Amino acid sequence: MGCGNLFFILVITFSAALITYNIIISANASLKQEFPGPSNPSPVSSSFSVDPIIRMPGHTSSPGSKKTKRLFHTAVTASDSIYNTWQCRVMYYWFKKQKNKPNSEMGGFTRILHSGQSDRFMDEIPTFVAQPLPSGMDQGYIVLNRPWAFVQWLQQADIKEDYILMAEPDHIIVKPIPNLSRDGLGAAFPFFYIEPKKYESVLRKFFPEDRGPITNINPIGNSPVIVGKDALKKIAPTWMNVSLAMKKDPEADKAFGWVLEMYAYAVASAFHGVGNILYKEFMIQPPWDTAIGKAYIIHYTYGCDYDMQGKLTYGKIGEWRFDKRSYDNSWPPRNLPLPPPGVPESVVTLVKMVNEATANIPNWGS
Repeated sequence: MGCGNLFFILVITFSAALITYNIIISANASLKQEFPGPSNPSPVSSSFSVDPIIRMPGHTSSPGSKKTKRLFHTAVTASDSIYNTWQCRVMYYWFKKQKNKPNSEMGGFTRILHSGQSDRFMDEIPTFVAQPLPSGMDQGYIVLNRPWAFVQWLQQADIKEDYILMAEPDHIIVKPIPNLSRDGLGAAFPFFYIEPKKYESVLRKFFPEDRGPITNINPIGNSPVIVGKDALKKIAPTWMNVSLAMKKDPEADKAFGWVLEMYAYAVASAFHGVGNILYKEFMIQPPWDTAIGKAYIIHYTYGCDYDMQGKLTYGKIGEWRFDKRSYDNSWPPRNLPLPPPGVPESVVTLVKMVNEATANIPNWGS
């Protein structure tokens, strides 16, 4: 009986992705016609046919108008590693501080934990436990768990809001975020290194010509993106399957590398006719962006290295540094030293915000 149960569990685990996807198709017949591949050559009506609209934040309301709030749910995927966990705790601290301020349309929050089991921070951070991909399927590229985790969450969770903000653990919200999406378009940050035109020959394997021009694929990843919940329910299974297909394709895997899953989301969004307004000031990325400006998010993906005169020494460990990767297996200490004089506002603000969070989060470092 014990062996039989073990075999059943293994079969269920290795079949989870395919089974869940088939369930989604059965529950929503329209997905059958929108799954990418040669088996479905019929065109999908596109809601956009020109280059992405580029706007700066601030087009959210007319002066003196009283608008109904369009709340969005913030979702962050994460593993149960120390590295992801401390970032999520800092991120959620600032989410709570900004949520109820004026101009906010921030609703609920969920950490989508794709470890397959609960952890000790479930009471601190609202959490949905998703199953990871079957062993070996991510080929060491753990980010592939992100779209699969979103598929599970969208299918199983009771999400009250009509919009979703997909964010990441290494995001710090510096001011209340309004719902930047408009007129059926998502709102997304444009990444300079996502270049659909440059890789058109590779992308056509996953986005056939009958789906429209390659410019329909926006230069975005899945985060930060604010998108309608119903649209994301269509996009997510395609995003998952395109991610897996790209990883199995040697040419695509080599071309896209660590941003492969970002390309897969951009393709899936275009495949389902969901265009995006590109907000250049959705977020900043220190040390390259030096001022906060109108940004809503600080994304601290890059290391910040400076000498004691405040000069950037990128590529060389500085006399002063802040790099999230310094804390991949340990908690950042409270009260990190501030940068030396001359270091840009963005970096100073980042460290101050991390310090405020760690000073106020109970049981930090344990």
